[in-house]
Amino acid sequence: MDETIDGAPSGGRRARKKAATRQALADAALRLFLERGYEHVGVREIAEVADVSVSTLFNYFPQGKEALVFDEDADNEEALIRAVTDRPPGRTIPEALRSHFTGFVTSAHTRDPRFAGLRQLVRQTPALRAYARAMSLRHETALASALADETGRPHDDLLCAAYARFTLDTLAFAGTRPDPVAAIEQACLLLEQGWTASVTRPGPDPA
Repeated sequence: MDETIDGAPSGGRRARKKAATRQALADAALRLFLERGYEHVGVREIAEVADVSVSTLFNYFPQGKEALVFDEDADNEEALIRAVTDRPPGRTIPEALRSHFTGFVTSAHTRDPRFAGLRQLVRQTPALRAYARAMSLRHETALASALADETGRPHDDLLCAAYARFTLDTLAFAGTRPDPVAAIEQACLLLEQGWTASVTRPGPDPA
């Protein structure tokens, strides 16, 4: 393994540099989008502001300009799934997801004033709304699969799919309320009742 002068693995330094470049691109894009609007900013300008080439930008965001707005997509999905699969012993799935969503709406990232601007930008931009919907569907599918694995149900189980859909919708619901934490609490408690009652029932007989 290659090492740096101070003995730390060089891979760690490369990883930090890549993460910094990715963050610089996302920050530059968000600032420009909020200042001038999504449609009026091109990838070349974003690359110039972040001091990288256009090809480098696409190396980090091969999905295109929309992905720059949702740069934490993969990390958010991974954290969502871990909330279910890595929950402490004795914690139910609804409790784990309620805690995860509460942590999200109270995080420094979500309370950053730019986050409100980002949500408004997405609502006002058709391309971003479409991307956000596709992203939400990916998260929904991944969560439904994790729920099925955790409960021993088939991956096409409608209960898991429905619970994944409506549980993820609580974030959008909370975003429209003056007290997002209370909104998460009440919505998740309501859904928990249906989930708890349903998962104790036997699944449908195989066809």
